[in-house]
Amino acid sequence: MECYNCGAKLGKDNVCPNCGTNVRIYKKIMMASNAYYNDALEKAGVRNLSGAIWSLKESLRFNKMNIDARNLLGLIYFEMGEVVAALTEWVISKNYRPKENIASRYLDEIQNNQSRLETINQTIKKYNQALLYCKQDSRDLAIIQLKKVLSLNPKLVQGHQLLALLYIQEQKYDLAKKSLRNAGKIDADNTTTLRYLKEANAGLRVANPGKKQKNDELISYQSGNETIIQPRYLKDNSAVTTIVNMLLGIAIGVAVTWFLVVPAVRRDVQDQAKAEVLEANNTIASKNQNISALETQIEDLTAQISDAKNEEENSASQINTYEQLLQAYTAYVEEDIEAAGTALGNVNEEYLSDAAAGIYDTINAQVNADYISAMYQQATEAYNAQEFGQAIEDYEKVIELDETYENGNALYYLAQSYRRNDDLKNAKVYYQKVVELYPGTERAANAQRYLDIEE
Repeated sequence: MECYNCGAKLGKDNVCPNCGTNVRIYKKIMMASNAYYNDALEKAGVRNLSGAIWSLKESLRFNKMNIDARNLLGLIYFEMGEVVAALTEWVISKNYRPKENIASRYLDEIQNNQSRLETINQTIKKYNQALLYCKQDSRDLAIIQLKKVLSLNPKLVQGHQLLALLYIQEQKYDLAKKSLRNAGKIDADNTTTLRYLKEANAGLRVANPGKKQKNDELISYQSGNETIIQPRYLKDNSAVTTIVNMLLGIAIGVAVTWFLVVPAVRRDVQDQAKAEVLEANNTIASKNQNISALETQIEDLTAQISDAKNEEENSASQINTYEQLLQAYTAYVEEDIEAAGTALGNVNEEYLSDAAAGIYDTINAQVNADYISAMYQQATEAYNAQEFGQAIEDYEKVIELDETYENGNALYYLAQSYRRNDDLKNAKVYYQKVVELYPGTERAANAQRYLDIEE
């Protein structure tokens, strides 16, 4: 494990041997991330893929730079047929570690295989079409579309689940169970799959209830004050009945004798059982107290981690703000107005001290006028040189700061630049603004003429 501050290798102590930073909380964060990663490995080993995804997300929540966890998450997404999610995780992993990262090989294997890319593209389109059919309540079309999706990507768990749900709605419970079994082969403990399977089994029980005994197979008659109910075709076996009664009498005699002797023994057993239950309850109460204390510690650690993350993010933002202010000042001194204006745009005033805020206000007031003038001149030169793409970019910077600059000339020539760049849609927007803001002027008349021509 390396120190997050200086990169030195850490030992058993909670202080970095190189820079002296306290790394106690950092170590706990890394250990928590690794623990969730190991838990995900165990779940993935028994094909509990949805559980593994949850553990990996928790691992990355503690340490987003856990490359092994992110690569494994991509592999699990890929195994479940969610190729886009897998590619997303691998791209993030590669950005964090460009070299010696197995995610590069995963991406190359997919990107270099044009047929696979085409299959993935077709799968996504067909699955989205199936969802649209579902929203339109066209179940037959949705089922056909999902079958095509699963023929292209048999591992798409969501596809199997959606197909099963459609079969349940159509009361085709056998087919629903078949789709859910296919989903279970990929992700054994997926809660959605298990919930749908429960619904399918319930539907089968309703559709195929067990046969009940018919009433006409029973007869009843009165014997004194009692009503006797027996099968219609009951045979009268008097001898057998006599023997059964004798055996029943012997059994009752043995039971009576047993219950006269056993009560004392039973009381002892009950007392012993009560004592064991009491001891078990005491043990459970003690463990519950330990669990509560551990949960409190976890909450405290989570709060400390959150505070540390917020402090780190605020410090990074504050440092960046001062760097941008310094760049703006340097560019202003060197009379690079464009660079100064760009840098000032990246300054967050919330992080500036009173003195720094004063410097910012002074530079900003002086730079804005020079910056907008320079941008307008640069845009006009680009327009005269018929470089309309550059002219559009520069004129937009001008009107972003002052929409009425040069009494509307910036708006008018931005519209002209869009028109001459064959972007009539955006040209109309700015022609309309010229007409609304400067009625009765020559520019407004020209703008209205262009609007009328385009209509």
